[in-house]
Amino acid sequence: MVSLMRALVSIVAGVLVLVALATWGGALHPAGDSLAVARLPLVALAGLAVIWTGWPRWLRWGVAGAALVVLGQAVVMKLAAPSPGGFAVYQKNLLYRNAQIPELAADMLAQAPDVITLQELTSRNGDILDRLAPVYPHRATCPFYSWSRNAVLSRHPVLPGGTLCLPGQGVAGLHLDTPQGPVWVLSVHLRWPWPHPQASQAEALEEVLAGLEGPVVLSGDFNMMPWGHSVRRLTRAAGVRRAGPLQPTYWLAPHGWPAGQALPIPLPLDQVWAPGGGQVETRPLWGSDHAGVLARVHLDAD
Repeated sequence: MVSLMRALVSIVAGVLVLVALATWGGALHPAGDSLAVARLPLVALAGLAVIWTGWPRWLRWGVAGAALVVLGQAVVMKLAAPSPGGFAVYQKNLLYRNAQIPELAADMLAQAPDVITLQELTSRNGDILDRLAPVYPHRATCPFYSWSRNAVLSRHPVLPGGTLCLPGQGVAGLHLDTPQGPVWVLSVHLRWPWPHPQASQAEALEEVLAGLEGPVVLSGDFNMMPWGHSVRRLTRAAGVRRAGPLQPTYWLAPHGWPAGQALPIPLPLDQVWAPGGGQVETRPLWGSDHAGVLARVHLDAD
């Protein structure tokens, strides 16, 4: 019986280790990014499970130690307090049916960012553009889904030819003339990961980002953890670093979960990336299922 239990533990531990390793496999298959959403609990479970196996001591404690390193990196991402930069970005997935647009617009005006990036802009919440227009007269909007648009709003003027729109690709952008120099600001909305086509969308956007000249700010709802391959390929192409610390902005709930009772599965889907990183704080939901993100970023790389 003891040997049977030990064999079962070894099998379970082996499966967990393989699945945990697969969360780094997004470059090989998009399913790796889907698993990357659960990387931290998978790594924790794998690290615990191997301790109780009959594997050689060096292997058991080597795997457990590697798991601790990964979890420790996540703790650092959560607790680190980077220095704030001088360029402010307010990021918000509006939610297509948002009924608190007046309150949200008031919060945006009170925070007074340089730019605002929006996703899920629709006919039902589109009056936010009019509410913000006196302070943010420069804008770009671009259709994503058939029912929604991405948008970038700016208090700074747009450089000649500085509007970017890729219909259906989840990006709208402005090339802005700011007191800190020219900068591209892009509002990004990635699709859900595999089996949805996030990987092919990121591949197309990677080519666009690689062709932009000068500093770039990526801000949006990435529908992926910051360590996912789809996100990393975009941030490498743009030459940017994540503004931190790591903050949850969306709480995953299963179908049928009671309204207003969030299941405690926090996901940091809304992110802001800039050449020198920066500091973020979350803002209230204001009628959306995504928290807002206010980031103060560095436009110059360190």
